[in-house]
Amino acid sequence: MVEKPWFVYLVRAANGSLYCGISDDPVRRFAKHQTGKGARFFASSPAVALVYVESWPDKGEALRQERLIKKLRKSAKECLVQSQKLE
Repeated sequence: MVEKPWFVYLVRAANGSLYCGISDDPVRRFAKHQTGKGARFFASSPAVALVYVESWPDKGEALRQERLIKKLRKSAKECLVQSQKLE
């Protein structure tokens, strides 16, 4: 059985901060964040843009990568965003 890919993504909030999460459908998940659901993070500042997405073969690997990205400084996260330019 082949597992479907999972994605690590970054969403920019209106206040400029970056939120990191995982999903099997990052576009759908971003739409949920825009409605104010899916993460308390966006209660104080709404989600404005899906700015970075990377694919992983399974949920476990995506979770590991998410942990690594969450440990990065904001400047390093901004470098990831610049490397992909989804905005």
